[in-house]
Amino acid sequence: MIFHRETALPSIHTFRLSAALLLSAVLVLVTLPARAAGLIRDPDIEFALTKVAEPILLASGLGPGVRIILVNDRSLNAFVIDSQHIYIHLGLLNRLDKPEMLQAVIAHEAAHITNGHITRRHLNLDSARNAAGLGMALALAVAAATGSADAAAGLALGTQSAAQRNFLAHTRAEEAAADQSGVRYMARGGVDPRGAVAVHQLFRGQELLNVSRQDPYIRSHPLTRDRVRAMQNFVDGYTGEVKPQAEAQYWFARARGKASAFTRSPKWTLQRSKESPTEDIRAMREAVAYLRLSDASRAVSRINQALELRPNDAFYYELKGQILLETRQFSAAVDAYERSVELAPRNALNLAGYGRALMAAGRDKEALDALERARARDFRDARLLRDLGQAYAKNGQNGMASLSTAERYALQGRLKDAEIHARRASGLLPRGSSAWRRAEDIMIAAERTGKRR
Repeated sequence: MIFHRETALPSIHTFRLSAALLLSAVLVLVTLPARAAGLIRDPDIEFALTKVAEPILLASGLGPGVRIILVNDRSLNAFVIDSQHIYIHLGLLNRLDKPEMLQAVIAHEAAHITNGHITRRHLNLDSARNAAGLGMALALAVAAATGSADAAAGLALGTQSAAQRNFLAHTRAEEAAADQSGVRYMARGGVDPRGAVAVHQLFRGQELLNVSRQDPYIRSHPLTRDRVRAMQNFVDGYTGEVKPQAEAQYWFARARGKASAFTRSPKWTLQRSKESPTEDIRAMREAVAYLRLSDASRAVSRINQALELRPNDAFYYELKGQILLETRQFSAAVDAYERSVELAPRNALNLAGYGRALMAAGRDKEALDALERARARDFRDARLLRDLGQAYAKNGQNGMASLSTAERYALQGRLKDAEIHARRASGLLPRGSSAWRRAEDIMIAAERTGKRR
């Protein structure tokens, strides 16, 4: 599991990669409300959340291409900023008791996408631009809608929390529409719509609190009694068939179990691991707890127990690789990561871990190959870019090393540092090559940022 302070730029397929990096160079993390937080990037958790979301995404027509990303923030919130990602706060995930509640949140956010609520905001672009800078969320939306990296880069400058909140907040009419669409997606997917009512009940009484004490979800998703009543009426009149959700229940428990094991105290995890619904999840949680207690032998023993129960689980092998790597058992870590990549060859986070382990084991050429494959699938991972820069340097490719460093700083919003390394990369890389153009894009973005300040 990797904790990121910077954002991961949502995939934008409407323009070339170098343009996306130009945009990423001027973005900083946005959360709701604007408060410092980051993303939790873990292949196991992301896969688990996608499995839970699967019936909703299929019923909504969005399909499996939408990714569910966990935000490292203990407040209760969820949001969308483009059509390809749904962000769930760690605090909200921890508060949800059953998969139907998480599916209700995902259905509601999916409805904002399918109902065009994000696209509709582009019509208010000019007035919003005068609000003091639109920040990351609006820049992403503009880029996705228009394909213009230049326009998006300009809009992303001067990010301020008020503009972010104004852009990301939904109107009451949009919320009511998303409620209705969301419960229909749940019903169409065979998911019990009572989960939506249960989510609303979490926020009962929040609107009576001072704004500073409200959960962010209330500020960005205004509740009304009419909305709650309409939701309850739908549920009371629902006569459809609810499908068994054994798989969703398993992956829901696994996502929550791993997230809590890495973010709560090891003592808390060990005291409650017996509450896990399956033995493999219990063993996985205990493995994480012992890793955090620096008890390598017990950590390895517990993850091996999980693998005995699920011998072809790519993500348990990935966790085993992390345990071995962090306890400096490099050769064994390579073997574990290699198996995880064999089982999930297209997973960028697994590939990044494999490259990291290979580099620690001194196998620099193989490490570079794995890290390049990971970057080809997800260029928004700053930890990956750091490792990739080191791998390029060890393999004598100094221009590419500087470019990777520049891209990493750009993702973190450190444009002055990014410009220094991009300029160095530009001087070392073949003029006109794709890598050279990426370096030039970062330099242009940094220069424009400086002129606007």
